[in-house]
Amino acid sequence: LGGGGELRGQWPAWVTPPSSVVDDWIESYKQDRDIALLDLINFFIQCSGCRGTVRIEMFRNMQNAEIIRKMTEEFDEDSGDYPLTMPGPQWKKFRSNFCEFIGVLIRQCQYSIIYDEYMMDTVISLLTGLSDSQVRAFRHTSTLAAMKLMTALVNVALNLSIHQDNTQRQYEAERNKMIGKRANERLELLLQKRKELQENQDEIENMMNSIFKGIFVHRYRDAIAEIRAVCIEEIGVWMKMYSDAFLNDSYLKYVGWTLHDRQGEVRLKCLKALQSLYTNRELFPKLELFTNRFKDRIVSMTLDKEYDVAVEAIRLVTLILHGSEEALSNEDCENVYHLVYSAHRPVAVAAGEFLHKNFHFWDLDPSIYYCINDIKTFNYFIAHFSLFLQVLTAKERKTQIDDRNKLTEHFIIALPMLLSKYSADAEKVANLLQIPQYFDLEIYSTGRMEKHLDALLKQIKFVVEKHVESDVLEACSKTYSILCSEEYTIQNRVDIAHSQLIDEFVDRFNHSVEDLLQEGEEADDDDIYNVLSTLKRLTSFHNAHDLTKWDLFSNCYRLLRTGIEHGAMPEQIVVQALQCSHYSILWQLVKITEGSPSKEDLLVLRKTVKSFLAVCQQCLSNVNTPVKEQAFMLLCDLLMIFSHQLMTGGREGLQPLVFNPDSGLQSELLSFVMDHVFIDQDDENQSMEGDEEDEANKIEALHKRRNLLAAFSKLIIYDIVDMHAAADIFKHYMKYYNDYGDIIKETLSKTRQIDKIQCAKTLILSLQQLFNELVQEQGPNLDRTSAHVSGIKELARRFALTFGLDQIKTREAVATLHKDGIEFAFKYQNQKGQEYPPPNLAFLEVLSEFSSKLLRQDKKTVHSYLEKFLTEQMMERREDVWLPLISYRNSLVTGGEDDRMSVNSGSSKKGNLEGSWLNRNDTIQTPGALQTPQLTSTVLRENTRQMGEQIQEHESEHGSEQDFLHKYVPRCYAQMYCAEQETHAKQNSWDSSSSYTTCLWFYICSIYFGERKISCLVIP
Repeated sequence: LGGGGELRGQWPAWVTPPSSVVDDWIESYKQDRDIALLDLINFFIQCSGCRGTVRIEMFRNMQNAEIIRKMTEEFDEDSGDYPLTMPGPQWKKFRSNFCEFIGVLIRQCQYSIIYDEYMMDTVISLLTGLSDSQVRAFRHTSTLAAMKLMTALVNVALNLSIHQDNTQRQYEAERNKMIGKRANERLELLLQKRKELQENQDEIENMMNSIFKGIFVHRYRDAIAEIRAVCIEEIGVWMKMYSDAFLNDSYLKYVGWTLHDRQGEVRLKCLKALQSLYTNRELFPKLELFTNRFKDRIVSMTLDKEYDVAVEAIRLVTLILHGSEEALSNEDCENVYHLVYSAHRPVAVAAGEFLHKNFHFWDLDPSIYYCINDIKTFNYFIAHFSLFLQVLTAKERKTQIDDRNKLTEHFIIALPMLLSKYSADAEKVANLLQIPQYFDLEIYSTGRMEKHLDALLKQIKFVVEKHVESDVLEACSKTYSILCSEEYTIQNRVDIAHSQLIDEFVDRFNHSVEDLLQEGEEADDDDIYNVLSTLKRLTSFHNAHDLTKWDLFSNCYRLLRTGIEHGAMPEQIVVQALQCSHYSILWQLVKITEGSPSKEDLLVLRKTVKSFLAVCQQCLSNVNTPVKEQAFMLLCDLLMIFSHQLMTGGREGLQPLVFNPDSGLQSELLSFVMDHVFIDQDDENQSMEGDEEDEANKIEALHKRRNLLAAFSKLIIYDIVDMHAAADIFKHYMKYYNDYGDIIKETLSKTRQIDKIQCAKTLILSLQQLFNELVQEQGPNLDRTSAHVSGIKELARRFALTFGLDQIKTREAVATLHKDGIEFAFKYQNQKGQEYPPPNLAFLEVLSEFSSKLLRQDKKTVHSYLEKFLTEQMMERREDVWLPLISYRNSLVTGGEDDRMSVNSGSSKKGNLEGSWLNRNDTIQTPGALQTPQLTSTVLRENTRQMGEQIQEHESEHGSEQDFLHKYVPRCYAQMYCAEQETHAKQNSWDSSSSYTTCLWFYICSIYFGERKISCLVIP
């Protein structure tokens, strides 16, 4: 800081400490406050990078706005750099010294000068004006100075508040003394001091209010991110430093709003400001409303595109969780748990720390387990424990493994008590029973904790007896399966308990089945419930355990046969009996494949499977949809399992177990798919007895239908069901694309890999089926422009795209497809006679979508094959009903699109006349047919004589002009030609204003007839 406030040459480093500079300035201020303030004003101006200087007469005679305008005119903004943005360690030091100077200035002036109503008013007024400048350097520098000034004033206000509190306590203590010991003079001094402190406090608050409303409120949303970041950083300091005054919603809202800032730098400052607040748990009550309002935004920022922001957001969420266990929901926590998968290591480590904090939060107090409402969080942590260890160092990994062992020991003791406490709550019990799968089961033996194992087995048995929910029963079954692992010494103890439980339920099931079958139609609800509840339990256990020695299949089969013969069996019992029988068959197959079965064993299993398949097939006709769906799924599964695939891998001896579905069963399975998969939503709602489905139910229903289709598609892919059955599925590709498009496309791809030709035949068959359905619906005279016909053509186009770009690989398949399509088009003759088109002729228009997939030489072959079905009369017809044939023949012309005439438009395409297949010697000619040649204006001018000679030859063969018009010229243009000829004959003139199309076709027809009178007409 030089004389007159000038900073000359390069920006100097501080040669003296800021405190010494401030002391000198204070002395100068006491001598002449205008000169001193002028130095301070020039200091702020020149720290902004401005070379201009405010002179004393300007300071005394001009308003701040005028001074700032004058300095703006002298500001050199060519470079765009100014001290706060210039790179290098020197300028970083400048920034820190600049901020320190402002803090020291207020600190050393806090007892006198700042209250003189001149110095602070002048500085705040100047900074407010500069902060509103259009010059970025002024705005940035003044905002930083104002925010640091505000921070210093907040510190002064805090000190004043502390002094006020101390003075008040001293005053109260002195006043409460006995009258004889009370010092009145001291009371008066304390009272006077308290009053003075309050006045100073009011003045400081007015200054802070001026800065906040005059600068912060406008600059926290400045267009420059650095300025916004400065504001947010400092407001965080104010709230932490003087929480009584600033930690409220009036100030917190600015931080909350800025969490949505578009710049990561600003969002980062917000998070760090909040971290400093959430670190202090005493501040949580004041942050409660803010947390509720902005928690979702903070959690979402853990996925921020800026990794630094995401890391700080995770750390903030960790602090929130540590401060209040109720602040975050389970869903919020799970959103953070997933981030341990992040490829960015700092994010993964931060998420791991969050998991660690959450884990240790539980470990602080074992009693907390008794108030856990959802144990899923714990399960998530344990399930991803191995991944969590990957982001830790070796030392941290060992610590976490030790923690896991401690957790296992704790839950070995706590889990039986938790199950007892929450035994009535199915959801909590199902979640708690997930915990043992993550235990280190050796601890039961090494820690001599077998009594706790017995307690756990007792509680599991109690849960099985009390609940019939599938989730609970499956969790119990899985827990038994884990505890029965042969690698652990506790296996025998658990196996005995498990066998006793199964013995009890099997005995109960057998008795209840006998009672139900004896009662017959007179069975009451209790009989039905006894069978159903016991069967549910056994079915759930049969899924994970081999229960074949209890022969559950026999009684299940009896229930199924009784239901089929008498039709009185409740659908839930039938569904469970089907599933249990299925598990029984699979376990029998496991025993046979793992051992050395005898022929008798194979025959017994074959008989069992055959009888069960017959039952399932009969259940497809059941009136209850759940029964039919279960029977269908089991049929598909068993046909897959007991297919020819069973003999692979050296298991040829299992050939007696192979089942091939007959045509009747295949037809029934396909009919089921058509009736239960390819249905409209409205039909489904009606089938559900009028109940309205919510969105979740609709998704569940779609998922079920997708499973049904996938099960049947696997039978096609593995050559268990004939491939032609896929035609009924492929034809729905477009209509149900959103629901099943991926399944159908994958099925098509797999069938093509198996047999390209058979797949092509299946595709054309699906199109033929759609065509037949349309003919039955609309009759033989189809509207070629209708949406239904367009839909079939679009499906054909999609099928054509699936053949890919390699025409060599698909050559034979595409040719076969065309062969089948041609045969279908001419399969039936029109009953009215040969002059009428065959009923299926319109199918050729669909078939033409595949012509682009033929090789050039194959098009000739297909064209030759097509001609075998054509009579001379067919080839000469040009009426609209014959357009599919014309279109298809044109699509087979060598050269593709460039070598054919557009049938729809009637206008010719540009191309070489010699390229037309009419004039090529190697083109297969149709007997008696005259193809319309391709003509363009260029060809007409260059080859007039040649064209005339060709036409003369054709005229000698094909008679009169009227015959030609009738046979070969589209009707509308022939009529146009005749009308123009008549006009020409009457007027002996030509109207040059006729349309281009009329001119063109008139000229073409004239050339065919040898009329040269208008050959001079210029065609555009």
